[in-house]
Amino acid sequence: MIAMPEEFAQSTVDREGDAGAAWLAELPGIVEELLGRWGCVPDGEVMHGGVGVIVPVRRRAEESAVLKVSFPHPGNVHEPDAFVAWGGCGAVLLHERDAERFAMLLERVRPSTLAEVEDGDEVVTVAGRLNRRLAIPAPPGLPRLREQADAWEEQLCKDAEDLPHALPRQALDAAVATVRELGRSQPDTLIHGDLHARNILRAAREPWLAVDPKGHVGDPAYDGGTLLKSRALTLLEADDLRKAVHRALDIFAEAAELDRERVQRWAQFHAVQAAFWGRRHGFRIARSGPRLDWLTEFADHLAELLTERS
Repeated sequence: MIAMPEEFAQSTVDREGDAGAAWLAELPGIVEELLGRWGCVPDGEVMHGGVGVIVPVRRRAEESAVLKVSFPHPGNVHEPDAFVAWGGCGAVLLHERDAERFAMLLERVRPSTLAEVEDGDEVVTVAGRLNRRLAIPAPPGLPRLREQADAWEEQLCKDAEDLPHALPRQALDAAVATVRELGRSQPDTLIHGDLHARNILRAAREPWLAVDPKGHVGDPAYDGGTLLKSRALTLLEADDLRKAVHRALDIFAEAAELDRERVQRWAQFHAVQAAFWGRRHGFRIARSGPRLDWLTEFADHLAELLTERS
């Protein structure tokens, strides 16, 4: 029976409570059953992401793959649908799926991620080019981001009223305007939905391939915002933060072949969301204390910078 990583088990229980503990108790048996059904044998140490375990395997003697089993959650439902639509173009290949168990057998890639590349321009360029390749006509049945627009606006207004914050009115108004002007009318385009450097891995078949998509349908420029938000702390190392932020926007928009203003507007929206989220829930790297205060202040500053037109 395969042992589950202790860190993953603890974080799952902390996040999901009794439901997480019950799922963890069943997980080794689920993995064993899927290994047998798909003719696989373990081939390396069990790894994990935020919501699932990844078991390196071999099947048919020589073919390498990974078995991924995720905690059952609505946000994980459409990941395999995205892989099917892409068919390996810019993303890992899907070999098998079990929707009921939130399980997939996927092409194995290398553990090295784009986040480990030191050249920031290269990181943004690679992500932009992948964004362009992944932006294809969406199949039916996938969640449309435009359906979240009302909830986005309601939450922004509620946060601005309920939470103490230092965001200027101009920044909040810009985020709400993005929801109203871009959020409610988005193309029927499949996008990754959580594009950041840790979700882009080195591979043998292609230099880089995407993993862990949300399978959302909407504006490809939306993922420019998710990328920039994930790069924010790295950009802090720059001598001129304003210049570094706008350079990243320029490079991503050019590589992704997107309207630069749309990318900036979505990035600003994501920054405002992050500023409020940190105040309500904390961040993964800081749940409380002086570091959380510093991170929320930085999110405020980033939102202000992105409110400015280049």
